[in-house]
Amino acid sequence: METSLTKAPRIEAVDALRGFAVMAIVLVHNLEHFIFPVYPTSASGWLHVLDQGVFTSTFALFAGKAYAIFALLFGFTFYIQSHNQRIRGKDFGYRFLWRLVLLVGFATLDAAFFPAGDVLLLFAVVGLVLFFTRNWSDRALLIAAVFFLLQPVEWYHFVAHLLNPTHALPDWKVGEMYGAVGEVTKAGNFWDFLWCNITLGQKASLLWAVNAGRFFQTAGLFLLGFYLGRTGRFVSSEANRTFWMRVLILGVVLFSPLYALREELMKGEAFIQQTAGTAFDMWQKFSFTAVLVASFLLLYQTPRFSQAVSNLRFYGRMSLTNYISQSVIGAIIYFPFGLYLAPYCGYTVSLLIGFAVFFLQVVFCRWWLSRHKQGPLESIWHRWTWIKSQK
Repeated sequence: METSLTKAPRIEAVDALRGFAVMAIVLVHNLEHFIFPVYPTSASGWLHVLDQGVFTSTFALFAGKAYAIFALLFGFTFYIQSHNQRIRGKDFGYRFLWRLVLLVGFATLDAAFFPAGDVLLLFAVVGLVLFFTRNWSDRALLIAAVFFLLQPVEWYHFVAHLLNPTHALPDWKVGEMYGAVGEVTKAGNFWDFLWCNITLGQKASLLWAVNAGRFFQTAGLFLLGFYLGRTGRFVSSEANRTFWMRVLILGVVLFSPLYALREELMKGEAFIQQTAGTAFDMWQKFSFTAVLVASFLLLYQTPRFSQAVSNLRFYGRMSLTNYISQSVIGAIIYFPFGLYLAPYCGYTVSLLIGFAVFFLQVVFCRWWLSRHKQGPLESIWHRWTWIKSQK
């Protein structure tokens, strides 16, 4: 366990990596029309081919990986905050619980404009694992992270089904919930849209995360980020360069066989797809996430790359503001109560809109941070976290 009594410095590479993750999330969400699957009914041959290429490449690069980076850095941020309080002789744990309560409020704001797609509520719920493990040793943290990342629930159901063919997975009716939310969205009544999203939509989002294996994966990523912070792996050094090079090589080596096994399992019966298939899907995405993180951190140590992606530092410092505001912007662009451009935007056009949203947010971030220390929502979260505290 780390014992340094020095306040943890801000690490630019982490800010940029977080910015990269949120940028990727913005692009994926635009392709999905923010979980509103309404697209043009016809397109010319060349545009259809281009659309399919854009969809396949964007999802292969970012879907399930950008969120994983975001989760990993959530755990790292917990390390920074808890470490900075520990050197003052304080336990950050109970303050962190209050911070999670506040995150539920931000999750509700985001979910109001993002039908059944918010991830912040999942973070608020799973974040409890950081509270309970905050005083564990580094070794215990790593073991717990690996345990969660192995997807034990999926393997329990898989083995139970082998032993008893009548064993069935719980049916959470997620498809029906998404359908109901979609109908309310199509109706175009703004107030019904908001209410449905923050009630039924949030329920659907959490239960989808259960089915997709994300509860345990998120817990594992939180603990892994906490562990990497504890062991100083995000700090630029020759030893860490070697570490991330090994992570990169391991991720590259593991990705192809894991992906191939996942594809084979997804050809099997539904139960295998939903258990072993889900586990291998999580593993192949995690291995590719390792490739993305290691590549980014290694490249960031080169002046040319760090200069080229310098705007991501500003974007990452305002990740909460950017994450929630992109949901509001997307709702206005694509949904019936707004401009209702969804029926006219195929994957290519939607990706270009995503880039436009990202660039506009970057401009705003640079302007805001030239006048303030934190983004608007980050500032509120910070002030309310430390309310009535002699910090």
